[in-house]
Amino acid sequence: MHCPYCGNKGSEVVETRDSEDMDTIRRRRSCLNCNKRFTSYERIENIPLTVIKRDRRREQFSRDKLKIGLLKACEKTVIPVSLIEKIVTDITRELRGLDSIEIESSQIGEMVATKLKQIDKVAYIRFASVFRRFVDVEDFEKEVKKLIRTKHNYEA
Repeated sequence: MHCPYCGNKGSEVVETRDSEDMDTIRRRRSCLNCNKRFTSYERIENIPLTVIKRDRRREQFSRDKLKIGLLKACEKTVIPVSLIEKIVTDITRELRGLDSIEIESSQIGEMVATKLKQIDKVAYIRFASVFRRFVDVEDFEKEVKKLIRTKHNYEA
């Protein structure tokens, strides 16, 4: 591990902690040359997941792409970034727990939609409009009516 301040290779670990997502280890280090402290993170390298897109193209699963999609859907809502990060971690963990390393993009979209529907209806509608490819106002109207019916069914 190179010191970000002086470039020296030698450092000692002062403190080690698991991160909140339990997938990363946070280490506080002290440079043996300049004595400055810095933080490093370790993450387990997993077998890459492949996403099968609607047009049958394949691309590597991107945790960052999932997070960006969620951030867009949750813009101007009260959903904190920490909750978005938890959703990304939960979905990533669920995907890694599946039997296959190839996952249909529609399956990932359904997982996201399910979580957003439970947390924030506006974020859900925003996400669903892209994921389900709404083309006109009637598509939005149908989805909102489904949400209203579901809400009333829970209240009954």
